[in-house]
Order: sequence, then structure tokens, then C-alpha cells
Amino acid sequence: MIRKLAILVSLAITLSVSGIARAQLVVDITSGIDDPTPIAVSPFGWSGTGVLPEDVSGIVAADLRRSGLFAPVPKEDMLSFPKSPDEIVFRDWRILGAEYVVTGRIEPQADGYLLTFDLVNIFGQQKMFTRQVSGGRDQLRDIAHRAADEIFQAITGIRGAFSTQMVYVLEQTRGGRPSYVLMRADIDGARPREIRRFSAPVMSPSWSPNGQQVAYVSFEAGRPAIFVENLNTGARRQLTNFKGLNSSPAWSPDGTKLAMVLSKDGNPEIYVLDLNSGRFTRMTRHFSIDTEPNWMPDGKSLIFTSDRGGKPQIYQLTLATGQVDRLTFDGDYNARPRVSPDGKTLVMVHRSRGVFTIATMDINSGRMRVLTETSLDESPSIAPNGAMLMYATKRGGKGILAAVSLDAGVKYNLPSQRGDVREPAWSPYFD
Repeated sequence: MIRKLAILVSLAITLSVSGIARAQLVVDITSGIDDPTPIAVSPFGWSGTGVLPEDVSGIVAADLRRSGLFAPVPKEDMLSFPKSPDEIVFRDWRILGAEYVVTGRIEPQADGYLLTFDLVNIFGQQKMFTRQVSGGRDQLRDIAHRAADEIFQAITGIRGAFSTQMVYVLEQTRGGRPSYVLMRADIDGARPREIRRFSAPVMSPSWSPNGQQVAYVSFEAGRPAIFVENLNTGARRQLTNFKGLNSSPAWSPDGTKLAMVLSKDGNPEIYVLDLNSGRFTRMTRHFSIDTEPNWMPDGKSLIFTSDRGGKPQIYQLTLATGQVDRLTFDGDYNARPRVSPDGKTLVMVHRSRGVFTIATMDINSGRMRVLTETSLDESPSIAPNGAMLMYATKRGGKGILAAVSLDAGVKYNLPSQRGDVREPAWSPYFD
């Protein structure tokens, strides 16, 4: 079987926000691969007292299932529950069609838990590895996600991203007035928490490369301003307070600079702020609108949206020389550019025949591929391994999130029961 490499994480999200009504996102899988790998995650052993607050093996199985690449064997179909490789009866698992079995043991530690887990190839009758993951008392979900990451990478060769997170904007109406909440959650939707609440719009959240800060645009003072918030301490600082446009913050790969859009000199232009010195450097000078900057992975150039060719298209600015090159030519509108971590694929909002979709373009060949089939798709954000992306879209006039693999093999809708959800941003790896 030839496995598709560009599939990672689906989202099964329940978002609960303190002080507001529950807003649940439920996975609606619209397509998936035809031949997922059968795998069994046997219930993990527990040598402590009482019952664990989380079903760790269940979380691992759920992560693998939502990736689209695996079909975990249901617990009720298992003929036995081995806790280590030497307890595996290979004939039983071959009868069930499982290609791999995961076993594990959880032990209590003075300040948390230790998981020892094994990955076994059933048809080869060979143990692939035994590994350990530890964490604090409130980190059982982290332990499970890290185990799923290692299993995923061992089988597919792709680094797992189950341990990553997302931020997004949740809009609800409270007392007849809109409320905007900047939210943070695990990538599977668990442990949602409020970063900050606003009575005015908030948009364009952007993760710092180390995952410790988020930049965003807030209208709380009556006009747009760019803020940076520390996710660990809650401390934040305002970076811009210029008249006119202050928008689209984007971190440099080394985390020392922010690209952004300012109109303080009369026209929307791309600027770069050195976060250490506080110095702003203007990068573009053109009578057209230049907006939505993003960095290439090597930090040597910026991509951005401009209508300098008559309609919005995507351009690349080489920082050392100031040279600007147009990248997109297909379609009458291409905007909100993002680049895959390997620098080879451009992701964008693409319009053709009046329909907005998410599309990719091979930067070397210029070959374009439309990934989505719905209208009004926007705000794409790529997983740190480049396998999948989230985006915002509309369904029934309501804002929802969706996900699609970069080969378009797996697609999900994530409708919210209450409120509109938009502006997703996928986190970097945290190590």
C-alpha cells in the first residue's frame, strides 16, 4: 500500500469557555483515505491506586484515528489486553487484521506519571521500539499526545503533531452585544482556555516560533492596534498605536522581528519591527495596497498580497536587495499567503469564477491545486510538519473551522453549535 504522507491531525473539538455558553465543534468528516492502517492500542496497565483521570490509551487511539491514516481496532473487538510485548498472541491480532499493536504501562511518580509503551509489528512479529514519556499530575493528555506522536512518526516517517495547539477567535452574542474571545486549545480541542476577552473585534493571531507568545490585532481602543501576549504569564504589550491601519503581524523564523502592515505614511505598506530595538523599517514603497506579509522559512524574504498588478496577487520580496517578484498568475484573486515549513509550497485564498477556496501552489513549478470545495474559505494556517492545514469557512451563514490535508485526501468540517469560530492559527512545535 502506498500511504499518503500529507495527512496529520483532524480536529474533534469541544470548546468550553468560562463565563460564556459552551460552544462545541463536532467533526464532520467529508472525505478520507480508502485504506487506513489497522492498529490496536491495548488498554494501558496502571500500577497505582484508584482510577486515572484520563484514558491515556484511548487518547492515543483517538489521535491516530483522527489523523486519517489509521483505523484503530475497537476495544470491544480485542481478544486480549496485553500490557507488554511478551503478552501478545500474534495469531489473535492477525485474525483481527491489525498490522501493529501498542502496549503500555503507567506508573505513578512522586510528581506525576511515567508511561512506558511499545510498538509491535504483528506480521513481522517484531518489537519496533520501547519508549518512555513522563509528565506532571495534570499532564496525562500531554503524555498521551507525545506517545501518539512517536508512534505516528515510527510508522509513517512524518513527525507527529498531536502535541501541538491552536488559537482561534470565538464570537458570540451576550446581552444583545457581540463578544470576541481569543481562545487556546490542544489540537484535538481538549483543555480549551480563554486567553483574553474583548468587546471589540480581534483578529490575525500569530504564534511566536517558540510557542510562548501570540501577536494579534485588537480594536479595543476604537482603531486597530497590534499587541503581543505572553501565553504563560498573561502579560501583554502594545506594539503599535499609529493612525490608520495596523494589521497582519507575522513573526520572523528566529522570533526577533515582526512583519506587519502600517498606513502611517499614507498608504498600506509592509514594515518590519525589530523587537529588541523597537525600530520600524519600511520594506515596500508602492502606490498600491501591500498587505498580509509572511516570512519564508529561511527568513531571507517576505511574501505578501498586493494589487499592484491590478488585482490581488501574491509577491515575494527579497530583503537583501528589495527585489519584488510576482508568484501567482492563475485566478483573478490570490491572497493570505502562507508557506509550508519546507519552503516548497505556497498556500493561499484563491478565487476563480467568483468562488473563494483554499489552494496550494508549487513554488518552483507554479502548479496550482485547489484543496477545498466550499465558498468563502479564508485564513489558512499550516501544521508545523506541513501535512495539514486549518482554515475558516462559512456553512449556513455561520462561521466554522475546517481542516484539509495538503494532498486534499482528508477533509473535515468543524461546525460550532453556538457562536462563530474563525481566524485559526496552528502552533509551532513546543520543543
